[in-house]
Amino acid sequence: MEQGQPIRAFWYDGVTARRHVGTVRWHGDDLREDLRDELRLHSDDGETMIVPLADLVFVERGVLDGSYSRKADDGFRLVFTDPVPEALAARLPRGARFGKWIDGLGLPRAAALFAAVSAALVALVLTAPSWLGPRIPPAWERRIGEAMVGDLQDVSCRTPASDAALAKLVRQLDPDSPPTRVSIANIDMVNAVALPGGQVLVFDGLIQESSDPDELAGVIGHEIGHVRERHVMQALLRQFGLSILLGGVNSDVGNTLFGLTAMSYSREAEREADVFSRAQMARSDISPASTADFFADLARQGEGGPGWASWIASHPMPQEREDAFRKAVVPGRAYRPSLSRAEYEAIRDACAKDPDVEPFDIF
Repeated sequence: MEQGQPIRAFWYDGVTARRHVGTVRWHGDDLREDLRDELRLHSDDGETMIVPLADLVFVERGVLDGSYSRKADDGFRLVFTDPVPEALAARLPRGARFGKWIDGLGLPRAAALFAAVSAALVALVLTAPSWLGPRIPPAWERRIGEAMVGDLQDVSCRTPASDAALAKLVRQLDPDSPPTRVSIANIDMVNAVALPGGQVLVFDGLIQESSDPDELAGVIGHEIGHVRERHVMQALLRQFGLSILLGGVNSDVGNTLFGLTAMSYSREAEREADVFSRAQMARSDISPASTADFFADLARQGEGGPGWASWIASHPMPQEREDAFRKAVVPGRAYRPSLSRAEYEAIRDACAKDPDVEPFDIF
């Protein structure tokens, strides 16, 4: 640029609130180095101000976005109203167009890096439960399960006879592993859930809809399968995130319950749990025919949906599960009831005969 060429601008001096209008001169090719490293601001009313270039910073936000301030940020602002010559522009501090690291990489490279990192995070979130869940220490898992059961304690049904009958059923379905505790919840929903730490919760609505103890055995065996395959922690990691391990569980019964019922396993995990249930029933001479009837009822009630939905549902379709349990029935085999009629009735009557149980109320 021509030596001392004036550039129209306005500025605030940082001392008063008055707006100065005038010219800025920069002696870019002057032999004196000090003149090359400073701006001289000459207002139209005759005042002069000198600002070192090294003291300037670019203002990216605020009323005077795109202006220049001083490092002390004392209220000084400089705004060029004439085009700034290239030689001076090269010496002025630059603002970040997208952000410092984005500007350093360039927008296309930064976008590609962001996409790669996002894909990696999504893959981690989707795959982490399958390898992290089985590695959660059992002691941690037990504490989580105990906290959940504690939240639902008021709606848990217990009588000496029902406890004994459930314990007998568990011994038949899972004799070689640490004991699984099966509890009954006074909730009128056809459902059952596996909890962390070897605990299973069966809703009274499912018990009342069941037709015999073998049907219950198949459902409970399925939930025990989730426990033994460590599917429970995988589902918890997906549903609640790692925060549940660090911060405990929600003490609100309604939120805890519906969080549990919303837990989902992969179709493969559901099939593994069914395989476990059939194997344990066969080992104890319990017929899988009643469990097949249970899934047939689900299909008749319309819960199965169209056949193609099996590819997107979290559970295998009821028809598929009915077929698998039906095929497991060995013709001519002498099956025995998993429980006596009296034991089965004790389970069915648990909620009605427990004087301390409270009805479930979401509100």
